[in-house]
Amino acid sequence: MTSLPAITTVAYLVASILFILALKGLSSPATARKGNLLGIIGMFIAVGITLVQPEVQAYGRIALFAAIGGIVGGIVAKKVPMTAMPETVGLFNSFVGLAAALVSLGAFHKGGHTGTIGSIEIFLGVVIGMVTWTGSVIAFLKLNGRVSGAPITWPGRHALNMLMGIAALALGAWFVVTHEAMPLYLTVVVAGLFGILWIIAIGGADMPVVISILNSYSGWASVATGFIIGNDLLIITGSLVGASGFILSIIMGRGMNRSISSVLMGGFGEGDLEAGDAANIQAQAAARGVNIGDVEVAAELMRGSREIIIIPGYGLAVAQAQHPVRELTERLEAEGVRVRFAIHPVAGRMPGHMNVLLAEANIPYDQVLEMDSINSDFPETDVTLVLGANDIVNTDALDLPSSPIYGMPILDAYKSRTVMVVKRSLNPGFSGIDNPLFYRENTMMVFGDAREIVDAMVKELKGAAVA
Repeated sequence: MTSLPAITTVAYLVASILFILALKGLSSPATARKGNLLGIIGMFIAVGITLVQPEVQAYGRIALFAAIGGIVGGIVAKKVPMTAMPETVGLFNSFVGLAAALVSLGAFHKGGHTGTIGSIEIFLGVVIGMVTWTGSVIAFLKLNGRVSGAPITWPGRHALNMLMGIAALALGAWFVVTHEAMPLYLTVVVAGLFGILWIIAIGGADMPVVISILNSYSGWASVATGFIIGNDLLIITGSLVGASGFILSIIMGRGMNRSISSVLMGGFGEGDLEAGDAANIQAQAAARGVNIGDVEVAAELMRGSREIIIIPGYGLAVAQAQHPVRELTERLEAEGVRVRFAIHPVAGRMPGHMNVLLAEANIPYDQVLEMDSINSDFPETDVTLVLGANDIVNTDALDLPSSPIYGMPILDAYKSRTVMVVKRSLNPGFSGIDNPLFYRENTMMVFGDAREIVDAMVKELKGAAVA
């Protein structure tokens, strides 16, 4: 008869393969559903085989907390809108870090990890876990708007962070040598405070990269937990998450023309500004030389086009305009217009944010193209419709060396015959700088909420079709 350890090894291997296939599936919107399903199956296998291990006890408490977690997770899945996904991901990352820190502390008090290697594992679990937990909570609060998206900085912060890093290393050495509780709990405080001070100094412009970095940290926290409790599957899956998150962070950084180190240093970007007095927006825009249009003119231009590219940004997510955009697409296609979507790597507030929103509205995957695939098509495009995007179409990235975003790859919307920008105001995006695209001769701005404007465009097109 096959022994339980052998069955466990095989089950963990199968689960690991499913997790790898899940990551592969999640690399494309077209296969994301399948990837999610494979990941769910792998997790069921992993949890199921773990629960039948002889060292697992207190099934009543396990069932209770599993039920609580399941109920909370179900409520979050039902209630949280897609616009809140970035901060939700940040919050979930924090729980992984907290779990790693608690497991590390629990392993210390249980004993059996008093050797040098065991003490190092516990120390790393506490450090990575606490930084991930507190840093992710601050990222959540920033994205949620409860803490300013602007970088909160102060003189000498880099020196303070360096001192805290040195202090953590000193506490780690103290703990490894003495195996005492005092340095370990001081490490909890120092690492937790470092996570707060680190993320709070990073501006909203860099939040997509920060979310990815913290996701990577949560993976390495899982690796530390795996070593502590001797679970190979946690080590494997944590490594997958950690490595993939790190690679994605590099890709995101390149998409913003920023190095990971410059992101981690913080201080960049002033955050989104409020739209201000709506009654004065158009007057201010006209005084600054902006071509101001309305829904009727916009609909007429689109109706007479052959090629239209839509660029979604965070403004689309805030307005929850993805479903009206699908209606607009269907209406234009009914009139023989080819409509496609251009996605910038850092559009929105987390990797893939715009892809998820468009998929939720059932917009076909083959109409949604990444920047590198569609950028060369803008010169042949009749109308580019920019919905709530700013920095990702800012031409300063191309021709103003003094700009903080100079060198950042952008979507070449300015090359289109006509650019229509739907935005609540002229206020800058997360980078805190103005956008020259708004003042170009081939740009027309329609001010207002993206959902309301797109709804009005659809009605205008339908009315014209009936007439």
